[in-house]
Parts: sequence; structure tokens; C-alpha cells
Amino acid sequence: MSNPATVTQTARTTVVETEHVLETGKPANAHIVKTAPGENAAAKVLEARIYGVAVEALCGHVWVPSRDPKQLPLCEKCKSIYEMYKAFNEGLGDQPNE
Repeated sequence: MSNPATVTQTARTTVVETEHVLETGKPANAHIVKTAPGENAAAKVLEARIYGVAVEALCGHVWVPSRDPKQLPLCEKCKSIYEMYKAFNEGLGDQPNE
């Protein structure tokens, strides 16, 4: 008698790890949070503050929100990216929170 052939399948899983350097100390700028269509930026920031999860700004900066951004100057990269979005999308206000 012969033994039946054994087939071994190996699944490949790719895990992409990114290093997030969390902002510590006094922040230099306020950033505009990147959101999906229909997503509320204020709600996203509030959730991130409550759960301590990082958010990403339009400029690519990643941080865990913990301070009042109204006390800081707006990031120039975020501002220019928002201005570009505004030029191509009707209905966006002069400020991201409008």
C-alpha cells in the first residue's frame, strides 16, 4: 500500500509596519485632519483624543491629538493642500471647520 500524498499550503501574509513618531512637547502647528467623504473631522479628533489613537493631517503629519489647536498657527502645508481641495470642490468653506 502506498501512502497518500500530503499537500502543504503556505499562506503568505504581508504586514506593513509604519513607524509613527508621536508628537511630544509643545507642538509647533495646528494641522488639518485628513477625513473620508462624509466623515466629520471634529468627531474624528474627539474620538482620537478619547481613545488615544493617532490621526493623520493633510500634510502627512501623524499625531495623537491632545491640545487645543486654536492656540497654534495653522500648518502651511495643510493650509495649501486645503486651498487646492477648495479650488476643485464646490461647497468647501474658507476654513476647514465650516
